[in-house]
Amino acid sequence: MTGAFVEVGYAQENKRGQRVPGDTFISQRDPATGRVISALSDGLGSGIKANVLATLTATMALKGVADGTPIEKTAQLIMRTLPVCRERKISYATFSIVDILSQGKVRIIEYGNPSFVLFRGGESCESEHRELLAQRRKGRGRQEVPESLATLRLQYSEFQATPFDRVVFFSDGVSQAGMGGRAHPFGWGRDGAVERMREILGENPGVSARELARLTVQEALMRDGYSAKDDISCGVIYFREPRQLLVLTGPPFDKCRDAEASRIVAEFKGRKIIAGGTTANLVARELKRSVSIDLRHLDKSVPPGAAMEGVDLVTEGIITLGYVASTLESRAEGSSSSLSPSNPADQVVEMLLESDSIRFVVGTRINEAHQDPSMPGDLEIRRNVVKRIAAILEGKYLKAVTIDLI
Repeated sequence: MTGAFVEVGYAQENKRGQRVPGDTFISQRDPATGRVISALSDGLGSGIKANVLATLTATMALKGVADGTPIEKTAQLIMRTLPVCRERKISYATFSIVDILSQGKVRIIEYGNPSFVLFRGGESCESEHRELLAQRRKGRGRQEVPESLATLRLQYSEFQATPFDRVVFFSDGVSQAGMGGRAHPFGWGRDGAVERMREILGENPGVSARELARLTVQEALMRDGYSAKDDISCGVIYFREPRQLLVLTGPPFDKCRDAEASRIVAEFKGRKIIAGGTTANLVARELKRSVSIDLRHLDKSVPPGAAMEGVDLVTEGIITLGYVASTLESRAEGSSSSLSPSNPADQVVEMLLESDSIRFVVGTRINEAHQDPSMPGDLEIRRNVVKRIAAILEGKYLKAVTIDLI
């Protein structure tokens, strides 16, 4: 698994009439070790109460495993902490915890959610699992629980991932989609969901984790008549070769390095973005290429983009990057709606999210236009905007990001 990138993506649809999801999905990556931990929890019911319960459960799972508590003990502590619904006599939240260690060792522990699916070579395969038991703690002030719930049964799996494996886990909003309808009176079922995922992988073997999760949630929503009867969530972890993206923005401090900046663009193996008119012109000059304005995506929010041979996207610089940072910050992560970029900044956002390893090369020459007092007051210096974007990509979207100043 040396050199493989672990892509994490998820999609979510709220139960109809609810403004917040009753499911919670959270992840974190340790840049130093490459360890990735993800947790999905489904709170009992829907709305605010379910969201609080699911968030508490997922956060406890993530923090416990990240702090070094064995994954089995973390799960047991969660179940000993969570109460039981007095009326329905069931746990207040379910959970799935996925812990990916270095060299691709995967450990998964589940309670109450549909069993995860491992896709290898485009086909689902069952992994061995064992049962763990956790006793609910009884003590003063705690409600009595039925004998059937005094001992909780957790499912634990462990395996070595191989390149292009996918691990898919979801809430029962996926498996129970369509329940009560003529086509699926007992729900779509886990098997139905797995079969649809297999079809998607057959049609597009390289589909990203984010897109596979989105398509799965959209399929479940369709079976609910486009009115979700429960919160629908799907998380996907994909072991693959990293998708590389270069973003060059700003001319080098010393004009003698213009040729070096252009050579970086010419030799980079991956997708390429140039952000900044001055930067694009110097690359065009050094590489003897032309730049032409692209008027297909006009939007008053950001300046128009341009086109250059050998470069996937050319945009204006600082204003566009500021828009990108704000969009990444405010974007509802996990949205299951399909995205249609309406301007160059939206295109940058999509390219960033579809990439795994992102390299920013930032020129440090001062742009005199940015010193104009008539420019917007919140206009930030280029390198600060790039640092802001990098922090969002690493923290919120688990991307691998490097910044080189030139």
